[in-house]
Amino acid sequence: MGEFDLITRYFQRPATRSPLGVGDDCALLAPAPGMQLAVSCDMLVEGRHFLSTVDPSRLGHKALAVNLSDLAACGAKPLAFTLALALPGVDEPWLEAFSRGLFALADEHGCELVGGDTTRGPLNICITVFGEVPAGAALLRSGAHAGDDIWVSGTLGDARLALEAFRGTLALPADVFAQARRRMEQPTPRVALGQALRGTASAAVDVSDGLVGDLGHILASSKVGATLDADAATGLIAAAAASGLGTEILRTCALSGGDDYELVFTAPTAARAAVEQAGKESATRVARIGRIDAEAGLRIVDAGGTPVSQRFGSFDHFV
Repeated sequence: MGEFDLITRYFQRPATRSPLGVGDDCALLAPAPGMQLAVSCDMLVEGRHFLSTVDPSRLGHKALAVNLSDLAACGAKPLAFTLALALPGVDEPWLEAFSRGLFALADEHGCELVGGDTTRGPLNICITVFGEVPAGAALLRSGAHAGDDIWVSGTLGDARLALEAFRGTLALPADVFAQARRRMEQPTPRVALGQALRGTASAAVDVSDGLVGDLGHILASSKVGATLDADAATGLIAAAAASGLGTEILRTCALSGGDDYELVFTAPTAARAAVEQAGKESATRVARIGRIDAEAGLRIVDAGGTPVSQRFGSFDHFV
């Protein structure tokens, strides 16, 4: 099977929202009047971002999900995406499953594939996603103010639990491992929540490299500090109760674990009811885990307010 046969069989679909999709040198996008384009790009490399044993349908899902999560963090509505795919060879069962997982999530969010590229090489998946958001309404990292609450969506730390189990550094019951592995391989982008938070959240970012590090982006951009409740964050690990693990490793997973693709965001205390309503509207759990401070730096405390001595990092490809 040649390159263009591969594209036609597994990835070419008629464009339904975009003026022009797959098949020309460029796609054409047309945001609605009064809207701005939101654009993000993420690359997944085998051995770095995913294991060779991952189900290709889950990999197709995740490849798009990590990009949709960036749109969610800006409060943007998905429009379209491009796919650049390097493959070591043509594996038709793999391609069928990968494209099935990819398009299932794309259809769920009305986000259509409009172009891209294929080449031979080590397995590498690069997606650029396009969304739209009302002009001036995008959620940014730079809007947090002293006194704001810090919130997080969904669950934290399960993906890191699965990764540590794969590494052999801890043992999990089979059902707990399956639950955690699904969170690692098939994350849920919080697109509906991001849109529901427009006009309510003061700042937002998605948790891709770890809560502490990603919250740090908000603190740096907003020129503020924060106090974070480690126990509140640890309580968001879905598999925590059944894992039988100690406090230290659970805190590491919740605060330093990446691949969660949840939203961490800030909002004024007066907006608590509005945040809770946004969670209900989007069928997404939201939880308060700290506050924004005027004093620079991040302070991590336990449920009683006592500083936690354990140190937490965040993933960095070059450190």
